[in-house]
Amino acid sequence: MTSPTATHLSHDTSPLNNLIGRSAAMQQTHRLILRMAKSRFPVLILGETGTGKEVVARAIHQLDGRGPFIVVDCSSLVGPLIESELFGYAKGAFTGAHNQKLGLLDAANGGTAFFDEIGELPIEMQQKLLRVLQEKEFRAIGGLSTRSSNFRVIAATNRDLQMEVEEKRFRQDLYYRLAVMRLRLTPLRERREDIPLLVAHFLERYGNDHKFPDEVMAQMVEYEWPGNVRELEHTVQQMVAMSTGPWFSALDLPSNILNKKLEREMISGDSTPLVTSVYQSPASSDSIVPLAELEKRAILQAIEVTKGDRSFAADLLGIGRTTLYRKLKSYGL
Repeated sequence: MTSPTATHLSHDTSPLNNLIGRSAAMQQTHRLILRMAKSRFPVLILGETGTGKEVVARAIHQLDGRGPFIVVDCSSLVGPLIESELFGYAKGAFTGAHNQKLGLLDAANGGTAFFDEIGELPIEMQQKLLRVLQEKEFRAIGGLSTRSSNFRVIAATNRDLQMEVEEKRFRQDLYYRLAVMRLRLTPLRERREDIPLLVAHFLERYGNDHKFPDEVMAQMVEYEWPGNVRELEHTVQQMVAMSTGPWFSALDLPSNILNKKLEREMISGDSTPLVTSVYQSPASSDSIVPLAELEKRAILQAIEVTKGDRSFAADLLGIGRTTLYRKLKSYGL
């Protein structure tokens, strides 16, 4: 058996080294990152979940070489927490504010503020953020004077912000302020030639003594990877953890990849020993599993594969995070 993951990986320290791939799409991404790093204009990074938006943002920042890199996770900030985290607060501003606290925008001074999942930012906060980006000034909660912070803005989202603007869920003026330079990341299913290189990269990180035979790698390449590079990384990590190695077999593949293979075989009318060994004889009425049980199993598997990352698990299941939380509660998980 031969392993297509034997390709030599570069160990240079360039920030671009973290963006694995030789496809035309990745080469174009590298060129755009180098171009964007030469200026301090705002950058908007678009792409599906798991395509590496934060990795790209960090690469732009590191090539720029100035100041700290501060992540503002817009999806985790809710209610009053948003303003206190962004702008900080003065001592005595509210009950429990025993000391002054500097906000994330203070921390980003001289460097980069990366607004992750900017599409999740509530509409009422968008205007306040717009003013900060225009004036580079803000006032801490309970503060009497304005504070200034000079930082570069990089934002990222998996949403279609132009559609969000049309639907009045995202301010048009903020969109144009953020989208001076735009970079759309290609999903993994559209650059499949990069999958063996990515697998080799993750094997080097999690278990370099493991190897993929050609027929197993072929199934990795054929899979759609809805969770993109993040899902691929979790998959390699899971396979290394569960396998006795060193060579992986098709049966070491997670069930979501095997299920997709089964679907393709059913459509084509093909049948292989792998399928008959994993999926036993046709079901009888006694072996039918209730839909609720199947859903529960799928949720448990998604939570396991993503190592408890509920946002990523919801993406893999094709449901929203709120729906996932509700189902976890209803099933007592």
